[in-house]
Amino acid sequence: MDIPTYEDVLQAHARIRPYIHRTPVLTSSYLNQLTGAEIFFKCENLQKVGAFKARGASNAVFGLSDADAVNGVATHSSGNHAAALSFAAGRRGIDATVVMPHNAPATKKAAVQSYGGRILECEPTQAAREAMLEQVIGETGADAVHPYDDPRVIAGQATCALELQQGIDHLDAVVAPVGGGGLISGTCLTMSTLSPQTRVYAAEPANADDAYRSFHAGEIVRQDAQQSVADGLKTNLCPLSWHFVSSFVSDILLASEDEILDAMYLTWQRMKIIIEPSSAVPLAIILKNKDLFRGQRVGVIITGGNVDIKNCPGCK
Repeated sequence: MDIPTYEDVLQAHARIRPYIHRTPVLTSSYLNQLTGAEIFFKCENLQKVGAFKARGASNAVFGLSDADAVNGVATHSSGNHAAALSFAAGRRGIDATVVMPHNAPATKKAAVQSYGGRILECEPTQAAREAMLEQVIGETGADAVHPYDDPRVIAGQATCALELQQGIDHLDAVVAPVGGGGLISGTCLTMSTLSPQTRVYAAEPANADDAYRSFHAGEIVRQDAQQSVADGLKTNLCPLSWHFVSSFVSDILLASEDEILDAMYLTWQRMKIIIEPSSAVPLAIILKNKDLFRGQRVGVIITGGNVDIKNCPGCK
């Protein structure tokens, strides 16, 4: 297993700098008062393609040699990674093919197409995604850029925590969502190097709690066809992300569907920024576990803002 290093993170940061935003860190006095913590929100909802995924995808695409890039890239994704890979491939001038579950949000499908990506739809299971991607790779010879089981992607995602740490020092904790584990792995990689005393917490929907189950079982527990409004967090950990989760995560905390939506709407109302449900899970678990975070300086990674407002629960 090829495990990325902090040197890979620094190289990724230099490589992707021309193609991404250095997103702002925002605070909210209201949310600080409500939680009893001092929270610093790293706003990747303001990133290219509206999500942190632009980091890992750009690192993978622009790290390819010309020979390896000639057949393009391919992946499977419920949306944000698909859009990010299509964006990065378009910037490099190569093809991108993405396998998406047929029930992926329409807005995320539209984003992929707007960046020039080719969509192949599949059943909404991990097995179906992986089988179709394998077929695509066999037919096209494209370079497979997995949404999280890829050291290039993890090194790219790690640059988000790198920028957070560079801008806000003395963090007691960092909270990030966990699905397949690419972002939480990158967060662990950066924080364990730059600030090992900072605790890393993973936030997960209770309806898609495979990482939580894995964490407490001491081994990967896979769950298929998980259902949650946090559509970006319905994938399972892989051996590479499990290495970081099992080694560096302090705990995995769960939020219900209602708690996730309440945190999302609260962010919209109080911070005046649009975030998607997956991005609201960290705030939801902070609100749910105030005693754990009270009096702490807490970094929160807002992972994306690609929400279909017309079809969002409670928005009609």
